[in-house]
Amino acid sequence: MTYKTLLVTVEDRVATLTLNRPEKLNAFSAGMHADLREALKAAAADTGVRAVVLTGAGRAFSSGQDLTEDLPRHPDGRFDLSGPLMRDYNPLVETLMAYPKPVIAAVNGPAVGASMNIALACDIVVAARSAYLQEGFAKIALVPDAGGTYILPRLVGVKRALALCLTADRVGADEAERMGLVYKVFDDGAFAGEVKALAKKLADGPAHCFGLIKRALGASADNDLAAQLAVEADMQQQAADHPDFMEGVMSFLQKRAPNFR
Repeated sequence: MTYKTLLVTVEDRVATLTLNRPEKLNAFSAGMHADLREALKAAAADTGVRAVVLTGAGRAFSSGQDLTEDLPRHPDGRFDLSGPLMRDYNPLVETLMAYPKPVIAAVNGPAVGASMNIALACDIVVAARSAYLQEGFAKIALVPDAGGTYILPRLVGVKRALALCLTADRVGADEAERMGLVYKVFDDGAFAGEVKALAKKLADGPAHCFGLIKRALGASADNDLAAQLAVEADMQQQAADHPDFMEGVMSFLQKRAPNFR
């Protein structure tokens, strides 16, 4: 399928979704949201896809919402910002955080505003050394959205999240790695190759197990210890019942690479 604002390639069982409005620094429009929804749905349904990479074309990951797009208004003339959030951003963040396959956010350049939070909603965030993250909402007198007020304090703590949101300071890739916002930082010249290698590693892994891991960690946010221990026991049994478990054990004993289903 051809998309107007998105480039989609599939190689080595990895679907790479590239935000493709480089002249707008890949700012999100209603059309881009629609394209991304469709592409994520297609990748989830494609049994030949085992991992997904989300990245940007050109020199940015994304500058966030396209403020040059005609924003909807209420009948009394007020801007309607909650409507696009409910229609586009909220479903996207929920989709990414519950996605059945591993998703890598490959932050190749600035990720500002909503796009920072969209990146953080992915399973693994890696960044080029020249990239930066920025909760830029306060610069235009808005509240962080796209899950920012939920995800950010869980990653860096409430006080640091408040500081990042109130100051709207840029966070360079190396600092973001130290904070725990980014898993790894790669030099710009090596970035594409490192992302490809990481994505292939995930695509070659035990897909069924990965889905269980995502569900288990997702459940932990609302569980006490006893409840989470019960979740682990249940998920572990589901993992053991899958053929990948025996393949993993046999490959270990036979000192060979596993061939997961």
